[in-house]
Amino acid sequence: MLVFTFPGQGSQRSAMGAPWVDHPSFEVVAEASNAADRDLSALLLDVPMEELTGTANAQLATFVQSLVVLDAVERLGLSPGACAGHSLGEYTALVASGAMSFEDGIQLVVARGEAMARAGEDAPGTMAALLGITDDDAEAACQRAEGEVWVANYNAPGQVVIAGTVEAVKTAGELAKGLGAKRVMPIPVSGAFHTPLMAAARSALRKALGDAVFRSPEIPVVANVDARIHSDPAEWPGLLSAQLCSPVRWRQSLETLAGLGGTTFVELGPGGVLSGLARRSVADIDTVSVAEPDDLDRLMDLVANIDTQPAEQHEIGEHLYMSERVVVSPGGGIFFPEQTLSAPGVGLLPGTSGAGSAPSGISVGDLIGRVGAVEVRTPFAGVVVRWQATAGERVQEGQPLLWLRVTAEDT
Repeated sequence: MLVFTFPGQGSQRSAMGAPWVDHPSFEVVAEASNAADRDLSALLLDVPMEELTGTANAQLATFVQSLVVLDAVERLGLSPGACAGHSLGEYTALVASGAMSFEDGIQLVVARGEAMARAGEDAPGTMAALLGITDDDAEAACQRAEGEVWVANYNAPGQVVIAGTVEAVKTAGELAKGLGAKRVMPIPVSGAFHTPLMAAARSALRKALGDAVFRSPEIPVVANVDARIHSDPAEWPGLLSAQLCSPVRWRQSLETLAGLGGTTFVELGPGGVLSGLARRSVADIDTVSVAEPDDLDRLMDLVANIDTQPAEQHEIGEHLYMSERVVVSPGGGIFFPEQTLSAPGVGLLPGTSGAGSAPSGISVGDLIGRVGAVEVRTPFAGVVVRWQATAGERVQEGQPLLWLRVTAEDT
């Protein structure tokens, strides 16, 4: 089973978008710029590293770059059986799974980055990686430091990140060496992320989370906070809020993904750190990091045994069985469904509830929605069976949008 993982802050690189400029997936940047009301192409192409390192810029740039890579991989016809993201990457995983829309993802990452930057200014802190130490000994070093320092990331066997005030992190690092740590590596950040020192960021993020719409993930997403799968959309705002002040249980998340049957772990976005952590944490898996277009060939070589050929398409419709049809997207962009259509057991909008909703009838030429500014009209008549894409989802050309059941004379 394919597993997609998405990197977090710290993976960004200056001009990391340059290799993608001529790739069709770079159009994601323009859509993200509209959602953020900011020119994000400059962030991916022109901003020097010292400016890109700032928390708000780093998070937004990494998130958008990962979405560009995700779009490119989806164009190959690949989809995962499960996914997860490290810290910020959890937001990318939720967008990839359909649990939140592309636009909501952008808005939340903007709010998160700004809130965490302010929290770092109000309660300055730092982070350090401890190498060659057990989880228990890392925790003991923090406790013995008798200061504001905690474990922030359980990344892999023998790799733990601690965070807190500058003085407390320094003390815990020295104690960790006495407990067996081979190296203590300072991490150049402006805050003690995933610790109680980020508490000030939670109120601003909670407000943004309250404005976002969450849906049941279409594929399992493993959460940072507890390394468990959460299919109830009502749980995700609390999980994302708690993540700010809780350690990232990444090693445990990788073990959960492997337990689901994950055998091929694909890291999508800048850097390649997560692939290394996966190899150290889980036995007998294949890994590949996709950061640039050239990496797509390596990915396809790795999953060559997976059938990625798209189904035959007919104009903007696709045949399923004699009595069924699927209306597909005429191009790439954000999907806005027609709000008057309903499917059995769901509400008028895909991803909403409405157990009493009657299925809508539809005629040839009826509007089913828009992809960007382009109207999508059905070439078939029938009854709506199910939405195949959610409101606000970024879809590809040929991606199914609506499933219809047609009458015998229409087949």
